[in-house]
Amino acid sequence: MKAIGIILAGGNNNRMQELSNKRAIAAMPVAGSYRCIDFALSNMSNSHVQKVAVLTQYNARSLNEHLSSSKWWDFGRKQGGLYTFTPTVTANNSWWYRGTADAMYQNLDFLRRSHEPYVIIVGGDCVYKLDYNKVLDYHISKKADITVVCKDMPADVDVSRFGVIKMNEESRIVEFEEKPMVAQSNTISTGIYIIRRRQLIEMLERCAMEDRYDFVTDILIRYKNMKRIFGYKIDGYWNNISTVEAYYNTNMDFLKPEVRKYFSSEPHIYSKVSDLPPAKYNTGSDVRNSLIASGCIINSKVENSVLFKKVFVGKNCVIKNSIILNDVYIGDNTHIENCIVESRDTLRANTYFSGGDGIKIVYEHNERYVM
Repeated sequence: MKAIGIILAGGNNNRMQELSNKRAIAAMPVAGSYRCIDFALSNMSNSHVQKVAVLTQYNARSLNEHLSSSKWWDFGRKQGGLYTFTPTVTANNSWWYRGTADAMYQNLDFLRRSHEPYVIIVGGDCVYKLDYNKVLDYHISKKADITVVCKDMPADVDVSRFGVIKMNEESRIVEFEEKPMVAQSNTISTGIYIIRRRQLIEMLERCAMEDRYDFVTDILIRYKNMKRIFGYKIDGYWNNISTVEAYYNTNMDFLKPEVRKYFSSEPHIYSKVSDLPPAKYNTGSDVRNSLIASGCIINSKVENSVLFKKVFVGKNCVIKNSIILNDVYIGDNTHIENCIVESRDTLRANTYFSGGDGIKIVYEHNERYVM
């Protein structure tokens, strides 16, 4: 592969509410078995990108633990490998990352010491599969300075939380507006970019000189009329989990057979494996259209839900249209509907939780106890 990879996984997002209190968005559990960053890492590995840097910052403990061994994504190699970079106090700098461009600038040595001619920049908060080689071939054939991977969203989707772009007939980007109040297009940027390494270094150095810190605002939008910036459209599944609603809907999508088939087919998505026993279904369990991860013990009704690892469901419970994160104890006679239950919670017996027409985050501040 003629490129190195950079995964931006350090941002904070208040739209995730309590879910981002103890983990980075890139570390959010997805589909019972994965973390969100697994999709970007697997795409890098499947595209034969051998050298990848993950830039972490906010609530990075669980994310760093997840990345503690690179073997799960086949980055345990002598040449290249997986690198994790956090903000570092030096003689010349004591700042945290002030934006995406600043995060890459503070790790400029990684770019300078690499020899590959291109850089693939992606976010760590998206769920998708993509062969970056096809994007790179497109980038080279167009003689582009920057290529932005984009997607046409359905007309009923609110695109105001994305970067919205317009392209001309040759797919060159002529307009790029970040998080517009009123969108003039339904084509969005997926946060995946390809750029020549030397050019990226020059742009980052100029941004730093001018006290500019954001890659989208201070490079893509600022240079759109000066550089050849092209769009590459994708048709497959793609979703960003940066809001509670988007996170909930993405997990619910995995209950659809076509989505499960898409992500279970080659090339595969890899993750760190836990040595847990298979899920156990006791007498009285009734599970319908749900994903149940390893280590779970089920004694009641579960319908249209996603249960992550080590969830215990007591007797006479009803769980519907909900997401239960890792290591949750649910007491007897508990009703949960349209909820996301935070990890390591203990829900006492005879309790009722419902999101109504919306989505409720259940975040119990209590100690684990045994019934």
